[in-house]
Amino acid sequence: MHISAAASFLYGSDMMAKANILNLRTDVKYLNGVGPKRAASLQKLGISTIEDLVTYYPRAYEDRSSITAIGELFPDREDCIYTVIGIIVNIREKIYGRYRSILMATISDGTGYLQVNWFNQRFLKKSLTVGKRILVYGKVGLAYGGRGMLAVTRLISFELLESGAAIQKQGILPVYQLAESISQKYIRRLTENLWASDIRIDEIIPQPIRSRYKLMPRQRALQSIHYPGNNEELTKARETLAFEELYVIQCGLLLLKRDSQQGIDGVRHLMSGSLVNSIFDALPYSLTEDQLKAWKDIEKDMEQQIPMRRLLEGDVGSGKTVIALMALVKTVENGYQGAFMVPTEILARQHYEKFTELLKETAIKVGLLVGSLSVKKHRDTLGKIANHELDIVIGTHAIIQETVKFAALGLAVTDEQHRFGISQRAALDKKGEYAPDVLVMTATPIPRTMTLTVYGDLDVSRIERLPPGRKPIRTFVRESDRRQLIYEFVKKEIVAGRQAYVVCPLIEESDNPDGSSHHVPSAEEIYNELSQGIFKNIPIGLIHGRLKKDKKQQTMADFYENKLSLLVATTVIEVGVDVPNASIMVIENAERFGLAQLHQLRGRIGRGQYSSYCILVSGSKSAVSRERLEVLRDTTSGFEVAEADLRLRGAGQFFGSMQHGTGDLKIVNVMKDTDILLRARQAALETMADAEALESIRPYLMLKYKDKFSHINDA
Repeated sequence: MHISAAASFLYGSDMMAKANILNLRTDVKYLNGVGPKRAASLQKLGISTIEDLVTYYPRAYEDRSSITAIGELFPDREDCIYTVIGIIVNIREKIYGRYRSILMATISDGTGYLQVNWFNQRFLKKSLTVGKRILVYGKVGLAYGGRGMLAVTRLISFELLESGAAIQKQGILPVYQLAESISQKYIRRLTENLWASDIRIDEIIPQPIRSRYKLMPRQRALQSIHYPGNNEELTKARETLAFEELYVIQCGLLLLKRDSQQGIDGVRHLMSGSLVNSIFDALPYSLTEDQLKAWKDIEKDMEQQIPMRRLLEGDVGSGKTVIALMALVKTVENGYQGAFMVPTEILARQHYEKFTELLKETAIKVGLLVGSLSVKKHRDTLGKIANHELDIVIGTHAIIQETVKFAALGLAVTDEQHRFGISQRAALDKKGEYAPDVLVMTATPIPRTMTLTVYGDLDVSRIERLPPGRKPIRTFVRESDRRQLIYEFVKKEIVAGRQAYVVCPLIEESDNPDGSSHHVPSAEEIYNELSQGIFKNIPIGLIHGRLKKDKKQQTMADFYENKLSLLVATTVIEVGVDVPNASIMVIENAERFGLAQLHQLRGRIGRGQYSSYCILVSGSKSAVSRERLEVLRDTTSGFEVAEADLRLRGAGQFFGSMQHGTGDLKIVNVMKDTDILLRARQAALETMADAEALESIRPYLMLKYKDKFSHINDA
C-alpha cells in the first residue's frame, strides 16, 4: 500500500487504520500481533505509533552473517564474537541455595564441543532438551574447571531452531532495549512484518539537500538501520538518520528564531559613539581577544533593525559583565533604557554598586529594583523607570512584574539565563513599544555541539579564555580521612586574613536521597562540628535553601563584608556574590555533585589577588567517581569540564531538562557527530532561505512539536 504525505495529514490515524491503510501516525495497536495488552507494554518503551516503531533504533547488533565451526573457535580473542550452531548433547543443572542455579548445556556440531551456561534461569529447563538444535551468539573462552573445554563466556543471545529447518536468522540482526513481556524475538517480528508490508515512507528532507549531502532514501535508511545487509550499509543508514534528526531540530530552532523576529519592529541602534568609547577607554584593563570579538558581534546585532537574540557563553570570571555593561551604555547613548536581570538580590546589589562606580563620571542614571525595597522606594523607582529618569535598571525577576513600565526599553540582558524560562524573557520583550534587543548570558559552559543543538535559535558568542592576571585555582582530590589536616589548612588561611567556603550536598541528615548506610555529613552537622570545634573562636555562618529569604541575604551580606570568615553552605551559593577575599573552598562528598556544578562552585573563589585552593573531599571508592573528580583537578577550563561531563555521563543524562521540548535524540551521538551536526545546520540554513523547501518541511515540524513548537527553547 502506498500513502502520501498529504494522506497523513488529511486522515486521522484511526480512520486510516480501519481502512487498512498504514501510515506513520497509525497506532501500533492496529498492527497484527499487537492488541491492547502488547500495546500497553510497547508504550512503556515509547512506542505508540508506527513512526515510534520505525525510529525505535537498535541499541546493538548481532552479526550472524557467518557461522563458525566449533573446531575453528579461538578462546579469549579480544572483541571477537562468534555465531555457532550445534545440537544439545548434554544438559545439567546445579542449584546453589534457594535462588541460585546454573543450567549447563554441552553442544556439538561434529567438529568439537562447546559449553553454554544460563544463570538463574530455571524456566528454560523445559525447552533446553537433548537433541535440540540451538544457535548461540557470544564471546568464547575456556570453561571454568573444564580441563581445556571451550565455553561461551558471555552469552549475548541464543535461539532454538526447528529440527532440520534452514537457518532463517543469518545476517546482521538488531538488538533492542526491552521491557516487561517484550522479547527480542517479538519486536524483531514486528519490524520484519512492517518492512514486509507495502508501506511507503515519504521523505522529510527536500530532494536537493538529500542529493547534495549524499543521503540514503529515508525508507531505505530506516530499513537498513534495523536490518542492514552489511556494516557499510549500516554506517551509511546511521549517518543519514542522524543527519535527518539534527536537520529537523535545526529547522525547528531556526524557524522559531525567524518567527520571533520577522515582522517585529526592533530597536536599530546607531554606531557606537563618544559615550561608549569613553567607557571603553576608562576600563582599568584591556579586553581580551575573545571579549573584543563578542563585543563586535553584539555591536553588529544592535545596529540591525531586527531584534538581537544572542547568547553569550563564558566561564566564571571570563568578563561577560563588562560586555553587558558596554551594551547597556550603547542603548542609553541611543536614547533608550537598559534592563539587567540577575537571579539573586545580592548579585543585583553587587552589580548595582559596580555599575554605579564605573559610570560615576557620566550622566547615566542607574537604578536598583529588588523585592526587599521599601514600599515608598519601590513606588519611586517604578515612577522613575516609567518617566525615563533611570537609564539602566538592575534587578531580579521583580523587573518583569506587570507594574514595571519602561518608557523606552532598548536592551534586556539576563544573566545565568538557564534560571529564567522563555516566558520570563518574553515578558521583558513586552516592556517597550518596540521589541528590545535581548542578550542572554550563561557561565554554565556547554559543549559546542550541544550549543547548536539546544540553543540553535540564538546567535552564540563564546569567551573561552580568562583575562590575564587571574590566579589559577589549584584543585586537590582528598580522601575523607584527611579532613582534620584539610581544616587545619583552612584555619591557617583564615588566620592569614582570607575567607573560606565549605559546601555540603545535604541540608540535614534526613535528606540522604539514596537511603544508603554510608553516612553523608549534612550542612547543619558540618556547621555544628566546625563552629564548636576547630573554628570555635572564628565567625562562621550557615546558609541553605530552607532559610528565610531575609536570613539568607543577611548571611551572604555578612560574608561579603568580611563579618564572617567561614561560610558553610549548600549549592545555594552556586550563583552568588563576588567575594575577592575568599580564597579557599572545601567541598564535602564531592562525588555527589555533577562536574559542571562542581566547576560552578569552584568559580566562587579565585576572584581576588590571592592564591586560591579548592579541595574535593570524597569517601567514594568508585573508579568512575575518582575519574570525574580528577578531571576537575586537571583542568580549569569550564568548556573542557563540560566536554568531560558529557563523555562520562552520556548525552541522555547531560541533556536532562536542557533539551527544552525538542524530543529525545534517538540516534545522534553528540560527542561523535559534530561534523554531521554542522552539515545539518548548513542544510537547515539553506532551507530557511528557500520558501518552497521551508513549506515542505513546515507541516512535519508542526506535527512533530505540536504545542511544544513555540517552547523549543523553554528553560
